[in-house]
This record gives sequence, structure tokens and C-alpha cells, in this order.
Amino acid sequence: MKKTTTYRQSKQESLFEEEFTLKALSAMGNPLEQVSALVDFEFFRSTLEKTLLTEDCKTSAGRRPIDVVLMFKVIFLQRYYGLGDHQIEYQIIDRTSFREFLNIHTVSDVPDEKTVWACKNKLVKAGVFDTLFDDFRQLLDAKGLSFNEGKIIDATFVEAPRQRNTRRENTTIKNGKGDELWNDNPHKKCHKDIDARWTKKREEKHYGYKGHTKVDKKSKLIESYHTTVSSIHDSNVISQLITDKDKGQRLYLDAGYEGREDVVKANAMRPVICEKGHRNHPLTKKRKNVTARNQSVDAAWNTSSASLKEPCMVPLSEQLVLPEQKRVLRSPALFTTSLDIAKSTNISHNFSLEKDNCVLMSKNT
Repeated sequence: MKKTTTYRQSKQESLFEEEFTLKALSAMGNPLEQVSALVDFEFFRSTLEKTLLTEDCKTSAGRRPIDVVLMFKVIFLQRYYGLGDHQIEYQIIDRTSFREFLNIHTVSDVPDEKTVWACKNKLVKAGVFDTLFDDFRQLLDAKGLSFNEGKIIDATFVEAPRQRNTRRENTTIKNGKGDELWNDNPHKKCHKDIDARWTKKREEKHYGYKGHTKVDKKSKLIESYHTTVSSIHDSNVISQLITDKDKGQRLYLDAGYEGREDVVKANAMRPVICEKGHRNHPLTKKRKNVTARNQSVDAAWNTSSASLKEPCMVPLSEQLVLPEQKRVLRSPALFTTSLDIAKSTNISHNFSLEKDNCVLMSKNT
């Protein structure tokens, strides 16, 4: 006689189901729980309220605005998980960990995608992301997460969507008159990037920008950043990243910065450069050993800057554009730093979503 298999029956939802879910997530290592314990987002409230709230309201009538700190945390989730405006609304509704991080308990409190877009656009136009980044650095210093045991500077390519322009249009852009193009078609113009440039490295062509960052040697946290077009050489952006607090410390650089020791010394830092051999001038055994030690330090920068290289999948309808429609703007280095904090505290996350009908956008600031 054939044996009949009896399957487990699904249980009814209990009164404490949400509590059990949060406890299970915490036991598995909820990254957002650890971020909440590390970063006090209320620290940014004053800066956000000055930008996002309208002070000269004539009346208190109308619907009250969504809390500015909550909206800022929504933008953080977007950057952390690489979500577009539509997806972030869907995922907040769908994911328990997102709602707990935002302290949202009902679907009616979830900000819609247009509200998220409007908030980001307002912050970009006001140019407050640099201020938020500086505030965040102060928060890290107050928590003792900044160490003065050396800095690392390097750059990485930030690829931009390759433009399909005519030769005449490209010539106009190279002559610095790109703003004169597509004025009769503003929808087309907002999708054009007239600031990105071409460059070539090791026979490989790149189009877009370069993200230059200074990283703390011990904590691996990004302390300062600077964005240029990709055609600018790495070694030309050193002074812009060094501050008075860095004086007297070692500055670790890769072989691309050879010959720039004078610039480092002029900024009162001690250069430590990973050398490489040249034709008819190979490195000695002693120099190879020194370079090997320095390369291990350079590997720390690659870990911290990995988030700059991560693609950001955003639908075309969700691009942020400057008022003069110059170029698409993406996530600021503030969130890159936040992401690095999570990584430095052994926070890991696994998240996947469908990326249909999306395009690869650059993350320049």
C-alpha cells in the first residue's frame, strides 16, 4: 500500500507576529537595526528643516508635511539598496525591516514615489548635501570613529550613460556651448549629459566622471571627496582632499601619483607611494617588499570605494536634474560614507530586485 504524505499546515497569524518577525530578523543580523544603533538621524534635523520646510506659510491649513528625518532615511534606504523612487515605495510597503527602520506602522504613512522625488530634488537644488556630509563627519568625530594614523587617496571611474549625439552636437559640447542645444526639446535635454568626458586607461575607454576620495587608513571611512570629469588625472586632485587635520600624517598613494611628492609635502603630509618598475629600471628586492606592504593599504581603499563603483539602477523617469538641466545628479558621498560605516561594523546585506526598464546612471555629486 502506497504511503500518503501529510504536509505541515500553515498556522494562523498570531497577535505577536510582528514582534516574532522583528526578533527573527535581529537574530539573522538586520543591517538597518545596526545602522539605527550607530547613527542618530535626528542630528540632521535642523539642516533638513531649513531646506525642506516652508517658513513663511500664511496659514496652518492643509495637510501637514511628512517628517523631514523620515524622508531623509527613505533616501538613505534608496542609496543603501540601489532603489528607484517607485521601488522604494513598494519595498517600504512590502518589507518589515524597512518599516521598522522608518518607524512606520501603517500603509497610509508610506510616502509615495512623487513625494520622494520632490524631496530629493529640493535637496539637490538647495545644494545642502555637502553641508549634511560635513555634519556627518562631525558626528563620526564625536563618536570617536575618526583616527589620525594615516590617510589614503585614490580615484575611481564613475561611468555615465554614453551619449548618442551627432558630430555637430559633440563639437558644440566640446566648445563649452552645450547649454545651447536641445532648448526646443526640454524633455530630451534633461536626459543629456554635457559634462561627462572620455578618457582611456590601459587601452580601455571610459566615459563619465572620476570620484576622488580620501579614506581614513584605520577605519576605512571616507572623509572627503571630490568629483571631476574622467579626463582629469588622479594626481591633479590632491590638495582639494587634504585638510588641516591631516598635517603630519602619512598619505598613502598608488603608482599613479608618482612624481607628486612635492604636492603632498607642500600640504604638510608625508607621502608613501606604491612604486612600480619601469622599462630598464625594475624595482629592487627591497623596494618590492616596501611596495607589497603599501599595496595592502591600497586594498583598504578599494574596499571603502567599492560603493562608488556600484551601479545605480534608476528608471529614466526618476532622474534628478539641475535647474539649468546640465546633468543628472545621483547619490552624494554622505550615503557612501554611511554605507562604509555599515561595512566597517560587519553589516552585510543581501537584496535583489527586478531591474527591468531601467538604465545605468552615474553617481556623481
